[in-house]
Amino acid sequence: QVQLVESGGGLVQAGGSLRLTCAASGRTFSTWTMGWFRQAPGKERAFVARISRSGNNTDYADSVKGRFTISRDNAKNTVYLQMNSLIREDTAVYYCAAGTVWRISPARADYSYWGQGTQVTVSS
Repeated sequence: QVQLVESGGGLVQAGGSLRLTCAASGRTFSTWTMGWFRQAPGKERAFVARISRSGNNTDYADSVKGRFTISRDNAKNTVYLQMNSLIREDTAVYYCAAGTVWRISPARADYSYWGQGTQVTVSS
């Protein structure tokens, strides 16, 4: 089992940057594939980015490619999401997730554990 706690959300102007952090409990962090999802008001939770257990492989939603970067530090049991060039459409609650599956197309069902979420609001 793993517990996930996100932080780093907030209010930022369009064009600005934020870095989200997800701290995980437990000794087996390096065995988990980690992902970030987001949920905007009135919309379903959607995939943002994921990173393999070693950190060698990453994957992004088309809407954030070139702007967001996911990384992890297995020694610190932490995964990050660096978000640059933020736009209003990035406004959402961002969730960190841990899973054991790496399919061709990422899905919510691949992740067994979720954090409580952190709010990101981008103003124009």
